Amino acid sequence: MKDCKFRNYLTSNIDIDIHQLEQCLSYQEVKTFKKGAHLLQEGDICKYAYFVEKGLLRTYYIDDKGKEHLLQFAPEGWFITDHDSMYYQKPSAYYIQALEDSTVHQLSNSFFEHLASQNQDFSQFNTRLLHNHISHLQRRIIQLISATAEDRYLSFTQMYPDILLRVPQTMVASYLGITPESLSRIRKDLALRNFYKK
Repeated sequence: MKDCKFRNYLTSNIDIDIHQLEQCLSYQEVKTFKKGAHLLQEGDICKYAYFVEKGLLRTYYIDDKGKEHLLQFAPEGWFITDHDSMYYQKPSAYYIQALEDSTVHQLSNSFFEHLASQNQDFSQFNTRLLHNHISHLQRRIIQLISATAEDRYLSFTQMYPDILLRVPQTMVASYLGITPESLSRIRKDLALRNFYKK
């Protein structure tokens, strides 16, 4: 069924009947993007949050020296957006890009407003989502400040178990805040340790 992940996501997290669901889905669009396409670019005002039905997206920014810094991956079943730009309607500092051919649900503020007005459960659920997002960002900051590169890598593999098979190692290193060479050493050391445990 088309958009089954998004339908399942909504019905498994909020109490919503079929009529409400179909009405709410009319406030969103399903879009497809080719690998490499940008859904958001620096300087744009972010108009949408995206739910990934199929494929893989990333958020990154480019610093003054032209270096890319990867902030988030969004595989199937994940949301991705620039909250700051979307909420305050100000130019984004970030890029959102498709890393694979991707199908997404494009959700505007009107979608969230309509769903909240029609369904009390959604308001509570959306608040939980925002708190979870803030909590994740806080943990990520603490990790970048104080965790070892190996601990950051192990945490990454728990959060994104299949991403290493889907993206270049340079992107994973960028997310972790380390060089590709350091990432290679970490993976080699862990593989050797696991080998000698057997």
